Amino acid sequence: MATGMERAEPPLVVVVGPTASGKTALAIKLAVQCNGEIICADSRTVYKGMDIGTAKPTADEQSKVSHWGIDLAEPGARFTAADFKQYALGKIAEIRARGRVPFLVGGAGLYVDGIVFDYQFGGGFNASRRKELELLSIEALQEYCRNNNIELPQNTSNRRHLIRAIEQESINDKRQKEPIDNTIVVGIATNSNALRMRITNRAEQLLTNGVVSEATLLGEKYGWDNEAMTGNVYPLIKQHLESKQTTRELKDNFTTLDWKLAKRQMTWFRRNPYIYWGNIDEIHRYVSDVLRYSL
Repeated sequence: MATGMERAEPPLVVVVGPTASGKTALAIKLAVQCNGEIICADSRTVYKGMDIGTAKPTADEQSKVSHWGIDLAEPGARFTAADFKQYALGKIAEIRARGRVPFLVGGAGLYVDGIVFDYQFGGGFNASRRKELELLSIEALQEYCRNNNIELPQNTSNRRHLIRAIEQESINDKRQKEPIDNTIVVGIATNSNALRMRITNRAEQLLTNGVVSEATLLGEKYGWDNEAMTGNVYPLIKQHLESKQTTRELKDNFTTLDWKLAKRQMTWFRRNPYIYWGNIDEIHRYVSDVLRYSL
């Protein structure tokens, strides 16, 4: 959707889609073509040192276009969607002030929608409500999320993360019903079989690129129990290092983990009726045409 195109300032281009769908490559192509800069909306790439395991844009990719939203916090530090919103809004303003096009790119639904729909994040929590939730089993918390269309956290077995996801539900009442002005929101639609293959190939590539060594260093430096290390591929690598998983099992389990993540991401984004969906080529043409007439 594009709104407020009559404005002189560059529009915000938002590119969403499931993990491994090709968002980064498409965004870089568009940003180079349209004089843009990229803000990564990813709850994993905000952490320093987690480069391979989070499929962070490579040094070569970052050399082609300015990237923001990367390496913002030490693993173990608290970094919330509210923190990201404050950071991203500042970067959007800076990029526009330079006369360039801001691209918000990622698959973290809460990070993206916090900007697009101007979520008003609350700072506190309801103590009695939290006490009730803490009495529920992990399975019951997961079921509550599924029944109420709440995005499951990255670590679906972490009680604290599940409770926080449920508590964040209240922000849906404190948000705009339509995207903020001067915004284009597009989503990469992918064939399930093709996406599954891309996820499988990426799991193989991460192992080739040295993700086990990266995780080992991070575990030694920050501890395996810090919040950043309890999600994504890192718990699987810990089991692998403890001889509880073979390399083949590690690859297969990571593929399954990312496939489940992709399905959760699509469930989240499909709720947004303002996303223009298409394959990579269709999205490239659409955004190129819109920007050609709006800049």
